[in-house]
Amino acid sequence: MILYDPAAIVNYRDHGIMIPVAPDRGKRVLDFLDGAWPVLDFNAARMRLGLEGQILSREDLERVHSKKFTAQLYGEGLKATLLGTYELIDANGKPHRYEPDRAIKPLSDMFQTLIAKAGGTYLAGLLALSGETSNNGGFCYYLGGGMHHARYDAGSGFCLVNDMAIAALKIIVEKSARLVWIIDLDAHKGDGTAELVSFARERGELSMPSEKSAQKGDAAGKPSVLTLSIHMAKGWPLDKENIAFAEAGRAPLLPSDVDMGIDEGEEDEYTARLMQGIEKLERLSGEKPDLALIVDGSDPYEHDGLASSAMLRLTLEQCIERDSCVYRYLRDHKIPSAWIQAGGYGDRAWEPPAHFLKSILHN
Repeated sequence: MILYDPAAIVNYRDHGIMIPVAPDRGKRVLDFLDGAWPVLDFNAARMRLGLEGQILSREDLERVHSKKFTAQLYGEGLKATLLGTYELIDANGKPHRYEPDRAIKPLSDMFQTLIAKAGGTYLAGLLALSGETSNNGGFCYYLGGGMHHARYDAGSGFCLVNDMAIAALKIIVEKSARLVWIIDLDAHKGDGTAELVSFARERGELSMPSEKSAQKGDAAGKPSVLTLSIHMAKGWPLDKENIAFAEAGRAPLLPSDVDMGIDEGEEDEYTARLMQGIEKLERLSGEKPDLALIVDGSDPYEHDGLASSAMLRLTLEQCIERDSCVYRYLRDHKIPSAWIQAGGYGDRAWEPPAHFLKSILHN
């Protein structure tokens, strides 16, 4: 099953934002697949799941983000937060990749669309859990979402709120899931997700399993979210400038539970190391997760259009191999999975997910 809703797509140029994001990568994926996959929009998904009302509430955001930050989003601090999140003002106070005179919509109008976009990740998780979303059961690909850089008290890296953490915690609270994996395949480290999960553990809302404690069953009393991030070993958010101003115990310094940096020239080792990381995630868990959320960034692709992803260059074949290996592992272990399209920039960002979905259609 593919989840796609054009109402949750942000056309950044409408707001004067000139980052190299194609207006609708998801539509390019669907055009390529030409009806081969069943597609649901949000309303159809909600009907199938029996959901009414808002997909995400303010309370859902406050479950992972600070109340102060959430109040800014729903109040007068929204515009300043958006300017910072999308890096629209440089250190000298001048517009950066931002041309407000060309905007046809106010910047603040993005908020409701971004919240809807985040809600799609939760819907995708529910559709995967329903077990009726593909011939093999428990698979949903959402053409949106993946805002994994958003932190406890700030947006970051083009990510206003962290839909991955929001969806995982909401599913745990409302659907009584015991264990959720977040497997992050974006070129950039999933630093915001690592921070939010770490903070939830510190608050006592999630357990903090280790290989030893999982084997002993010490973490059985509380639900868990475990994170894996495989990403560029260098480059944003791990570049020298960013690290120099980083706070101890905050993103991007906090590691994921399985943290894997890939250096330039190591692309041929990528998939093997990823699968080793998933094996480690399995050992840390001590049990099968109820759900896996996959941050399926296409920015490791060699034709990606963002300069900050240039230190990782997978071929199209390597991108398909990456996703197919994760897909087969989850399918063979009967783990429901929701895949989130996530990062990808420029005119060819649609290619990796489109070819991956075509390759597994009859598997």
